[in-house]
Amino acid sequence: MTRSFGIAPTGADMEEMARAAFARLPEAFTQHLGDVVILVEDFADEATLRAMGIEEPYELTGLYEGLPMTERSIEHSGTLPDKVRLFRLPILLEWMERGDETLEHLVAHVLIHEIGHHFGFSDEEMHALEDMV
Repeated sequence: MTRSFGIAPTGADMEEMARAAFARLPEAFTQHLGDVVILVEDFADEATLRAMGIEEPYELTGLYEGLPMTERSIEHSGTLPDKVRLFRLPILLEWMERGDETLEHLVAHVLIHEIGHHFGFSDEEMHALEDMV
């Protein structure tokens, strides 16, 4: 497949793609996500990469930060909202390397995978959720 590339999508462009994917999630899931924050950054910061044991910043496309529902209790009320961080440049590189899907599809895939961590889903359950979107 030959692609012609224009200007790379900005963080705001990718955030818009992620929010559109989020809006397509079934209400049964979104009602339990609360005030999850979606952030798009070019790369994960050094501290995050170090904490995860990742040397190459292009290896991390997204990260869920927060307490999964499976580990929450009443003691956790009043805490900061959970975050899904998407890393723009690693996502763009993966999209270019794959060459078989739209960028919107890949952004949705990464977002759903990270949201799946919120619910404590297995990879199979995350794929089923992705199929719904």
